[in-house]
Amino acid sequence: MKTLFIALFALATNIAGTQYMPADQGSSLQFTVKNLGFDVTGTFKGLQGNITFDPANPASAAFDVTIDASSVNTDNSLRDGHLREDSYFDVKHYPKIHFVSTQVNGQNGSYKITGNLTIKKTTKVVSFPFTATASGDGYLFKGKFTIKRRDFDVGGFSTISDELTVVLNVAAKK
Repeated sequence: MKTLFIALFALATNIAGTQYMPADQGSSLQFTVKNLGFDVTGTFKGLQGNITFDPANPASAAFDVTIDASSVNTDNSLRDGHLREDSYFDVKHYPKIHFVSTQVNGQNGSYKITGNLTIKKTTKVVSFPFTATASGDGYLFKGKFTIKRRDFDVGGFSTISDELTVVLNVAAKK
């Protein structure tokens, strides 16, 4: 009986894909938004979560990751403090930005992911292409997408453009 349980567990694990954890070291999450016509770039840290991925079976993939909203860094401490306040990320009440995949498809290292992105109290569906490259005992996932900050009640009607671009480079390890 014990052997049957172990065999079933091994089969289920293989079907579902391998479990990885995003590693803050080696990863980057960068955003770019226009403010008064000039590009402002920032980053987030504190990447955590679970990733299940098998390149031979992308439909079984699952991404459930968060970042620390208070880690926002634009290399301007005054602006960063403002971004942590209620009218922007409201990190006191919403300390994490959360993404959960609902669908992954693709092949040969190029994929498309769809999922729910939650910023503050708002969840929206986002889809974007990404690549997965084997790296040591894990993968490097790279993707890029655009969102509208007002859709997430971030920043109200300010001089900052509504549209911003997010570039992800996520190192995931077993």
